[in-house]
Amino acid sequence: MADPRDPHRRPGTRPGPFRDPHSGRDTPLRTLVVVALAVTLTTAAALPASDTHLEGELPSGAAYLMDVPADWNGTVLLYSHGYRAAGWPNPPQNAPDSATRDKLLDQGYALIGSSYATTGWAVTDAVPDQLATLDVFTEKFSEADRTLAWGTSYGGLVTTTLAERHADRFDGSLSMCGLVQGGVANWNSTLDPVFALNTLLGSDVRLTGFADQAEAQGAAQTLTADVTAAQESPEGRARIALAAALHNIPGDAVPGLIQFPAFSWRQEAESRAGGNPSWNTGVDYTAMLHRSPLYKEVTELYKEAGVALRADLKALNRAPRITADASAVRWMSDTSVFKGRLSDPQLNIHTTGDTLIPVQSESAYRRAATAAGAGQLLAQAYVDAPGHCTFTPGEMVGALRTLENRLDTGRWDVAPGSLNSLAQQEDPTTDARYAAYRPTPYPRPYDLAHPGDARP
Repeated sequence: MADPRDPHRRPGTRPGPFRDPHSGRDTPLRTLVVVALAVTLTTAAALPASDTHLEGELPSGAAYLMDVPADWNGTVLLYSHGYRAAGWPNPPQNAPDSATRDKLLDQGYALIGSSYATTGWAVTDAVPDQLATLDVFTEKFSEADRTLAWGTSYGGLVTTTLAERHADRFDGSLSMCGLVQGGVANWNSTLDPVFALNTLLGSDVRLTGFADQAEAQGAAQTLTADVTAAQESPEGRARIALAAALHNIPGDAVPGLIQFPAFSWRQEAESRAGGNPSWNTGVDYTAMLHRSPLYKEVTELYKEAGVALRADLKALNRAPRITADASAVRWMSDTSVFKGRLSDPQLNIHTTGDTLIPVQSESAYRRAATAAGAGQLLAQAYVDAPGHCTFTPGEMVGALRTLENRLDTGRWDVAPGSLNSLAQQEDPTTDARYAAYRPTPYPRPYDLAHPGDARP
């Protein structure tokens, strides 16, 4: 945190002589000596004499993990990990990967993080568990000069929730490939492609309101089989591409969407929300397709297949719609939707070819932050690469450096050249891939800065 005597002093630097702001007199030398001695004794008791690796358990049952180098630079990084489905291993994690972890420890950063007490859509556990982990760190070591929240994927949602709702605990945040469109927008946008497939392929499976995981997985298996069969014909491939375009992903990413987020993960989230938090009432799929960056590809596939795109869009717009459970929408809004009200700088980075959390999610959060008057605190940068969270260690540490530079100078520099230069300094053996990019609007944004979003 900032020095109370000089809020502009960079953490880790020594303050100048202290002069009483009321009397204008310098503090007596003997007083400074006593204070300095007390600080020295406290620091010696709190900080490790050698590199420290600490693991433990929080009252919630979540595990925590801390690595603190002997030459700690005064900055602690609280890492929020990505989504882990029910039954998956759930160890604590304090960095995206071992190479990034080792690089940051070598540079003097303290790294901490927890497992979250439960798996799945666990934001109501993740946020308090992460804050509790920070409390344990402060108790066992000392209060940091600077505290930064960072996370990947679903951990980007956790990070941004921490940044918006607990700003007093952090100086800044870094969301990487984050689910920053928020919970309601996410579940709405994963509903649209499976609704289109279910309608156009005649699958007739339940898409929401699953009784249990078995029912959700059965529906996923049926729809996957129908998609596999449809891939064998030009008209089938065109319809798959249309459905995928509604979520801004390529057609070959559809099986993964069906296997995980659209059914199994949805059922788990619905069980927490107490019902279905998504809907497609009132959605114009013709207009949505026209806004998709994949629109041209879809029209070409339909033309090659000799199928009338207009007829399929008419069938979609006439199909019976899915309504949300109001109480479930409220739960999701209360726990997993953003206000855009940043109090400290946040940097978001995203790969342009992300097929799990489409890059357009960044447009959704930009929309929220701008409406909330926090647009200048938010910076976004893009790595020209396929896949989800496929950043190099250099690209991630370069982004962290950029956030720190913003905190030190009060100005953002997220030009691709600047980011690539920082990334190359951190990882000279790997090409940095930041590029100028502006994502198209998110298909169906939903945030608390726009009151009109609250009407399903």
